[in-house]
Amino acid sequence: MTEPSPGYHGVRFYETFGDFGFTMRCRMEGLRVFGAALSPTSAWQILQGVETLPLRMERHCSNALAVAQYLKDDPRVGWVNYPGLPDHPQHALMKKQMRGASGLLAFGVKGGLDQGVKFIESAQFMSHLVNIGDTRTLISHPASTTHRQLDEAQQLAAGVPPDMVRISVGLEHIDDILWDIDQALARATA
Repeated sequence: MTEPSPGYHGVRFYETFGDFGFTMRCRMEGLRVFGAALSPTSAWQILQGVETLPLRMERHCSNALAVAQYLKDDPRVGWVNYPGLPDHPQHALMKKQMRGASGLLAFGVKGGLDQGVKFIESAQFMSHLVNIGDTRTLISHPASTTHRQLDEAQQLAAGVPPDMVRISVGLEHIDDILWDIDQALARATA
């Protein structure tokens, strides 16, 4: 408390702050080393998120499985990649290790790049965003967005075929999600 602090240009906390020297040293060095403390509201929001995660994940997984099953049976869809489907190569491993296969899936709109783009443009309920894990259903067409700078061969090498649409299935009612998928597929493949 009485020696110069090398981290603060030689300040002597007791000499500079008197009776508040200890408090100031805790605040200044603690913040620098450990960062700021959470506000009570931020801590409460994180706790609410952690405590409700299992419920939200059940809904993400059940909605995503319903979407995958719907897409698998749709003649306008060329393929579906979702570990929750029994014919997926990792289905047995997923069943062994997890309670659900997540809320993320990919599928191919028959016709290719233009139809994939048209699907995204036709969505009304789903949001065109590239992040995942939201409470809302999010869709993206990687070949025309996140991987657009690559040529087609590089996209394919990265696992991004031109017809691929990625969906992060949200918590909304499944009927609303399937309605939007159906109408977007109808417009994309018309």
